[in-house]
Amino acid sequence: MKASSKRSNNLQGTVSCPGDKSISQRSVIIGSLLEEDIQISGFLFAEDPLSTIGALRNLGHEIEINDDMVLLKNTRKNIYDKKVFCNLGNSGTGFRLIAGLIAGQEINAELTGDDSLCKRPMNRIINPLNEMGAKIESNKGCAPLIFNKSQLVKEFLYEMPIASAQLKSCLLLAAISSNMKLTLHEKKVSRDHTERMLKYFGANLTTKKYEGGQDIILDTNNKLRGKDYSVVGDFSSASFLIVAALITKDSSITIKNVGINETRCTLIEILKIMGADINIKNRSICCDEEVADIEVSSSALSGISIEEESIPKIIDEIPILSIAACFAEGETSITGAGELRFKESDRLMAIEEGLKRIGVSYKSSDDSIVIMGNRDLNVSKEVNIDSFGDHRIAMSFLIAGLRFDSEVHVNDCKNIDTSFPRFFETFASLGAEIKTA
Repeated sequence: MKASSKRSNNLQGTVSCPGDKSISQRSVIIGSLLEEDIQISGFLFAEDPLSTIGALRNLGHEIEINDDMVLLKNTRKNIYDKKVFCNLGNSGTGFRLIAGLIAGQEINAELTGDDSLCKRPMNRIINPLNEMGAKIESNKGCAPLIFNKSQLVKEFLYEMPIASAQLKSCLLLAAISSNMKLTLHEKKVSRDHTERMLKYFGANLTTKKYEGGQDIILDTNNKLRGKDYSVVGDFSSASFLIVAALITKDSSITIKNVGINETRCTLIEILKIMGADINIKNRSICCDEEVADIEVSSSALSGISIEEESIPKIIDEIPILSIAACFAEGETSITGAGELRFKESDRLMAIEEGLKRIGVSYKSSDDSIVIMGNRDLNVSKEVNIDSFGDHRIAMSFLIAGLRFDSEVHVNDCKNIDTSFPRFFETFASLGAEIKTA
């Protein structure tokens, strides 16, 4: 599916943020460990979370979808005498978290995904899981992964080699599903949705902070309590709305019900340093996650330097931050972002290719990019951009097109449904000229 966008001024209105993709997936995975029925509201019914539900059903769990509600039943089919097959589609989060769950449950299973997911490196989870006692075979460090029934050790200490919420969550799920004591040493703090959710459901988990990092200790004998759960709005989805309002003329929008977890919303701090007019209103707590409404108005942005310590907290927002940088006066440098080369696409390469198409100068290396911005940037003829099958690249360059006199066409936009199912309708309600071909 191809989509296009063109100059749009005066974006106005109030929209609700779609449910958080990462939290939606965690809610059903952790919910599957409870011994009571629970309901989940605000769930994001997009391709990635639905792939995770499909995998959990294959693992024997009874999960119903009623209108906008997910019901997890406290019943499970016997799967321990057979081999289970799970396909996570394009969901790297679902794949890595389900891998941890399977490793801790003494079952035989095969875990795979689509062609794109099967090219993504998985040794970062395979190696520590095998050290914990799992027996996992792989295709040269990639999916499919074959899990042979095994028992994990009773206690494990692991020093995180990279700041990765997916790796951390994978190991925490392996530990809690096998009643292991796990200590994780994080030199750099990554997103903490899994820790918050485990605590919400009663897990025996503590964190000890120190300068720059933390230790996470999950003790044994966890008695998780069944409680209904409400998913807050997805900050990563909100980021596209935020940047759209900032870079277009005479715009002022409000985004309601946005998760503003401190490990997740660093983009707001960065944009404010760049000169963004952003206000946070109506703060509250929902299921141990901070949530608020965000008001955004058109702003004249300036380039800044973004250092490596910020990257784990903005890793999914770097594509749309790059678009903000295109229309900021001066240089914006992003350092230490090599992890982007192992997402749904090589995102640094995809950003570079898109920047070339819209006439933006840049310098890049294996893990960094410097973007030479221009508040008056424009294109005088139609542009075609390849999303490389990556939903965040597709959405980012459609947002860029809102500033141009000529249309920007982006190829392969069906992938947007993996995280933002009503993307086109939401932007149309604000007056944005974004449409499918």
